[in-house]
Amino acid sequence: MTVQGPADRASATPRRSGDQVAALTAELRAQIISGELRPGEPLRQELLADRFATSRMPIREALRVLESEGLVVLVPHKGAAVAPLDPAELKEVYEMRVAAETLALRRTIPELSNAQIDRAERIQDRAEAAGMAGFGALNRLFHTTLYAPCGRPRLLAHIAGLIDVADRYLTFTAGALDYRDRSHREHRALLAACRRRDEATAVDLLGRHIAEAGETLLRYLQESPRTGRGD
Repeated sequence: MTVQGPADRASATPRRSGDQVAALTAELRAQIISGELRPGEPLRQELLADRFATSRMPIREALRVLESEGLVVLVPHKGAAVAPLDPAELKEVYEMRVAAETLALRRTIPELSNAQIDRAERIQDRAEAAGMAGFGALNRLFHTTLYAPCGRPRLLAHIAGLIDVADRYLTFTAGALDYRDRSHREHRALLAACRRRDEATAVDLLGRHIAEAGETLLRYLQESPRTGRGD
C-alpha cells in the first residue's frame, strides 16, 4: 500500500476539486443546452449544492465558467440565471461560426483521408435515422468530426464553444422549423465536395450552410413570442 505524504495529499486535493468543478460545469452545460434548464431560470447556489450533494464553492466556480461561455448570467446581489435567448447573440455566434468553421475546413481538406470522410458520413447516416431527439448532438458530431484533422486545437476548442451556444437556440427553434431535411441535404453535398477534395466548393457550401441556418433561426426567434429571451 502506498502512503501519501503531506505534499501528495496537498496536490491531490486541488485535482479532486478541479475534477468536481469540471463535472458540475459539464452537467449544468448539458442541461442548459438541452433546454432542461430554460432561459431565464434562476440558478440558486444552495439548491444546486443540495441537488448535487456538494458545497456551494464548486457550484459557484462552475457558474463562473458557464458565465464566461455565455450560458449563464451573474447579477450582483441577485444571483445567477440561465442566460436569456438573445437575437443579437445568435447573430454574432453564427457570424463567428462561419469565420471559424470555414477556416477549419480549409485547414482540414489537405489532411482529410477517405476513412475520416467515411466516419463523418456514418454520423450523417445516424443523424438522418435519429429524428429530432438526436439531431442536435449528431449535427454537432458531424461538424466536429469533419474538422478534426485540421490540427488546430485552439481553433477546434473555439468552435466547440460557439456550437454549445448555438445548440441552445437550435433546441428551442428547430422543432418548430422544417430545418432538418435541408440540413441533411447540405451535409451530403458537403461530404461529396470533401471526397473530391474540392476545397473552394466545400468551403462555400459550409459557409452558406451555417449562415442560412443562423438566418432561419434568427427570423424564428424574432417572430416568436417572448419567452425568456432578451429584447
